[in-house]
Amino acid sequence: MKKMVFVLIVLVGSVSFAQNKNAKATIEVDGVCNMCKERIEKAAIKAKGVKVANWDVNTHELKLIYDERKTSMKAIKQSIADAGHDTKEIKATDEAYHSLHKCCLYRDEAVRDDHKDDKQ
Repeated sequence: MKKMVFVLIVLVGSVSFAQNKNAKATIEVDGVCNMCKERIEKAAIKAKGVKVANWDVNTHELKLIYDERKTSMKAIKQSIADAGHDTKEIKATDEAYHSLHKCCLYRDEAVRDDHKDDKQ
């Protein structure tokens, strides 16, 4: 009987622990404007298991809430790169990058400079 109670306690404890499925993370994603914001957030949400994605135009930080059982940070970053935006670990292909609207070409210094005035 004592063994059964012990096993039951262990099972209940492990099930309770396993249900904490919402992981939080912040990653840096390159972009320059609100069009980029919309695209980055949609690309992150597109990764299965991402529940919340909020990218800040000024800090370039993407704050995420996601289910670690359904996706990984690598999969989320790949989805963002596929949409044309770089992260520190995964760079967008030239084809994906050049498919962006010309005001969103964040690798171009002139484009970044044009958007500096918008942020002030």
